[in-house]
Amino acid sequence: MPTILLGMGNPLLDISAEVPQEVLDKYELKLDSAILAEEKHLPLYKELVDAYKVQYIAGGATQNAIRVAQWMSQTPGSTSFFGCIGKDDFGAELQNCAKADGVNAFYKEDPETPTGTCAVLVKDGERSLCANLAAANKFTADHLASVKAKEMIAEAKMFYIASFFLTVSVESLLVVADHAVEHNKIFAMNLSAPFLIQFFAEPMAQALPYTDYVFGNESEATAYGELQGWGTDIPTIALRLAAAPKKSGTRPRVVVFTQGSEATVVAKEGQVEKFPVEMLEKDKLVDTNGAGDAFVGGFLSVLMRKEGAAMEECVRAGHWASRVIIQRSGCTFPKECDYK
Repeated sequence: MPTILLGMGNPLLDISAEVPQEVLDKYELKLDSAILAEEKHLPLYKELVDAYKVQYIAGGATQNAIRVAQWMSQTPGSTSFFGCIGKDDFGAELQNCAKADGVNAFYKEDPETPTGTCAVLVKDGERSLCANLAAANKFTADHLASVKAKEMIAEAKMFYIASFFLTVSVESLLVVADHAVEHNKIFAMNLSAPFLIQFFAEPMAQALPYTDYVFGNESEATAYGELQGWGTDIPTIALRLAAAPKKSGTRPRVVVFTQGSEATVVAKEGQVEKFPVEMLEKDKLVDTNGAGDAFVGGFLSVLMRKEGAAMEECVRAGHWASRVIIQRSGCTFPKECDYK
C-alpha cells in the first residue's frame, strides 16, 4: 500500500504513572500542560520508575496522531513517520511499536544520545507531560536527503507535523512544507502547546503560512489569539487564523480547535461551525493523555480516504478516536478498529 500520510516529529517513549499531587508540586508541574524538561525535572523519570507503577507506551504527539490515523485507516502501510531515536532498548521498543501498529517508520538513529522520553503524570484522569527530548532533538534535514526519505516524501499525499518539532529542526519542516506547496499536497500542523506559541513565535510564523489545516485546543487557541492581539474568543481566533496569509492558493485553510468536552470549533472561508462532543460518564475516563493527538489522527484518517470529505465527517471520526483513547491508559487502542 502506498503511503498517503507522512508525519515528522519527536518520537518519545511515554513513562506513564498515576501520582499524588505532591509529585506535581515537587517538580512544579501543572495538569493539562506540556513542557520540555529542565535540569530540575531530570530526577523525575527515575523517581517514577522506582516509586510508582509505570507503563511504557509509544508516544510523541505527531507519532501518536499517525498511529491513530493508521489504525483507523485499516490499511497497513498507509502512513509513515520520520523522527530521531537512540540506539538503545527504548529506541528498539519504539521501532517495535511502529511496526506492530502498521506505521512505516524511518527513524534517524543517534548512537550517542538516548531515546527521548516523556513523563506522563496522571491525576484524576488529567495529565501533565514533561518531555526529555534527548535523541528526538537530534533530527536534522540531512535525513530527508536520503534516497529512502525522498521516495517516502514523494509518495505521500498529506503531511502532518506538530509544532513541538519547531524546537528541533525548522529546516526539516520547511523542506517538507515546500514540497507540499510545490506539489499541491495537504500540509497540516498543530499549535501543540502554549509555551511554543509564546517562545517559538518566530519559527511558528515561518511555518503557519504553509498550512492547509491547523489544529489546536482551547488553551493553545487563546494563547495564539492573545499573542496576535485578536482577543480570547475562540471562534474569532479560528476565523482570523483561517484567513491569514497562505503560501498555496489551491485550497482554503481550515482551522480546528477542540475544547475538551465542549464543542469543537471549525473555521473555513469566513464560516464557523461548532460540533458538539458526545459526553462520557466520568467513571469511564481513564486519562486524557493522547486525546488531542487521537482527534487529529481520526480527522486525518477521513481525509486520507477522501480529500474533499465534509468537515462533519472528519470531526466525527476525530471525536470517536478521542473517546476511545481517553477510556484507556495513554495513546493506546484495541487491535481492531470498529469505527463505522
